[in-house]
Amino acid sequence: MSPPPPSLVVLPLLLLLLFAAVSPAAANATATAAAGAGASPPVPTPWPEQFHALMFTNLTASGGRLELIDLYYDWPGGRNLNLIRDQLSGDPLYDVEWTNGTSYFFDSGSCHSTLFPVGLLPPDWLAAGAVYLGREHVDGFDCHLWTKVDFVWYYEEVATGRPVRWNFFNGMQQHVMSFEVGGVLEDSMWQAPAYCFNGGNADTANVAADRSGSVDVMNSLTRFAGAPAAAAAASFDQ
Repeated sequence: MSPPPPSLVVLPLLLLLLFAAVSPAAANATATAAAGAGASPPVPTPWPEQFHALMFTNLTASGGRLELIDLYYDWPGGRNLNLIRDQLSGDPLYDVEWTNGTSYFFDSGSCHSTLFPVGLLPPDWLAAGAVYLGREHVDGFDCHLWTKVDFVWYYEEVATGRPVRWNFFNGMQQHVMSFEVGGVLEDSMWQAPAYCFNGGNADTANVAADRSGSVDVMNSLTRFAGAPAAAAAASFDQ
């Protein structure tokens, strides 16, 4: 059996670090920030239940590449899809995530699957435990800025409530190039190919696994950061 990608090996350690950071201190910090400002801080705008966003992702600070990601979020359908194109790469990687925590990563000839107990982020995932840091001009927009457990920094345009950018603790940056509320993808595009299920892709699974490594860590940690405490704790009982 081939060893798992290095990024998947470190995932439990990263989760432990994040779990240690999720504590009453986060709630206290939120209350302190509000008291210091003399008024209640702005509340993050919940995500629309369905949207399509084009993301420019910069992974170079953490040793990765540049990527373009078409993100389709479908909360009523219990699914989320990232269509990932690496710089100068002709074969896109599909990352299809389901509400039961199952994710399929596949390209034209290989497939890799993972299971993360937390499932999809709800539309209001950022609200609980987020600390408001004020307003900042970023990517040419006047933005509200929140952080959550010093793991993700989330920028939202003041005028429209649209997400503009989010940064991760490891230096990864995601810039929202377009944001289409109600944007949906036809059902056939969500279906993982047959070779994800027939057991015959053992020789090629590592191709998708290698490409999905950074995406898997990013998405799993983002899900974890947005999960209720009970669900987060339950993930360590699996």
